Amino acid sequence: MLKFILKKLLLMIPMLVVISLIVYLGLKSTGVDPISSMIPPEVISQNPELAEQMREELGFNDPVIVQYARWLGNIVRGDFGYTLKNEKIIDIIAARLPYTLELSIYAMLFSAVIGIGIGIISAIRQNGIVDYIGRVLAVLGQAVPQFLVGIILIWIFSIKLGWFPASNRVSPDATNAFVDAFQHLFLPVTTLTIGMVAVLMRYARNTMLDVLNSDYIKTARSKGIPEWKVYLKHGFRNAMKPVMVILMFRIPALIGGSVVIESVFSYPGIGTTMTNAINNMDYNLVLVITLIIAAVMLICSFMVDVINALLDPRVRLGE
Repeated sequence: MLKFILKKLLLMIPMLVVISLIVYLGLKSTGVDPISSMIPPEVISQNPELAEQMREELGFNDPVIVQYARWLGNIVRGDFGYTLKNEKIIDIIAARLPYTLELSIYAMLFSAVIGIGIGIISAIRQNGIVDYIGRVLAVLGQAVPQFLVGIILIWIFSIKLGWFPASNRVSPDATNAFVDAFQHLFLPVTTLTIGMVAVLMRYARNTMLDVLNSDYIKTARSKGIPEWKVYLKHGFRNAMKPVMVILMFRIPALIGGSVVIESVFSYPGIGTTMTNAINNMDYNLVLVITLIIAAVMLICSFMVDVINALLDPRVRLGE
């Protein structure tokens, strides 16, 4: 098992390098000069020597592969560099990342409880009212884009009803920190939860139905085991194994979705920071955030592999 884990961890290193190289080359291929964001255009036109001097000092005139190797070397040493506004990127990440993790964790917990719960009930009460409503909501949840769901929720609960704020994370004049946090988190967390609930609901329902129609469930029932025990001990426990794998697979999508949702709600997380960095052509910050998101996705993929290995010993043996 240890050999399997070490192999998966070592494979993550070249994958991160390849991802960062592709993003780096993609940003460089845009042809945008970062110096134009650091110096006003009128200054560059009046003093082009200054712009050229800065390009030379910052290494922008070096070959692209040399620039990438220099950037990657700094990342390995723990030096994430500075933004165009001369702010330390590590400080920005440390300030913004907790907000994104907060948003994602709440959405994951709520979606797991609601989605799996409704899916299991729909399977047990197949073709009942809960099953019909759940299937309709699952289709709608997957069909409607998340950003549109967010806009609809803002229009209903913020503009029309005025129950929840439409943006930001905290209010400067808040008297109760808990209530204020709940009000600001409700709409973005609900937006992320709806889409994930739809996926987990359908998968939990289908998996539970397959388990309930299996031979060992029929055998358990024929032995006179109480129905609640059949559902809980034999059905739910076996149905949850593949569902938990799907849940882990959805975490990267949840992180990626937060990038869009944070922009919709002006939430001060990594997503909003990345959007602003792209608009400001702050490529160094974009690269670091992309590397972090890629690392999270690879870690989630690694955890899925480990869970599969624990559930199926053949995976550990490479079969």
